[in-house]
Amino acid sequence: MVRTHQPGESAFRSILPEEIEWKPFPAFPPSARLAVLVGEPSKPGPYMIRVKLPAGEKLMPHKHPEDRIYTVMSGVFYIGLGDKFDGDKVKAYPPGSVVVLPGDTAHFHWAKSGEYVTQVS
Repeated sequence: MVRTHQPGESAFRSILPEEIEWKPFPAFPPSARLAVLVGEPSKPGPYMIRVKLPAGEKLMPHKHPEDRIYTVMSGVFYIGLGDKFDGDKVKAYPPGSVVVLPGDTAHFHWAKSGEYVTQVS
């Protein structure tokens, strides 16, 4: 089987935690951070990003066209489904949890109990 890669991704490389570039992202609250680790999320093909949301912050309901897999790296990740934010409908996922979100599914996030970091692919 022939595997296709995005430019520059066919060679071995690594990213150490201290090399991760956390940046603000316009669609997020000002204190939230996003790091693009592999690929380009806005283009077809595989990608991997990390999202860091400080304690108390909320990401309001939104959708993504593609399926997404969230891995909780640290903190507790609270996610709920629906077009309206409802804090009573979030479910808590501790570090090590994996959440599979089908494309075009309305959802929202909340750093209810403290900062969390998720890895998304």
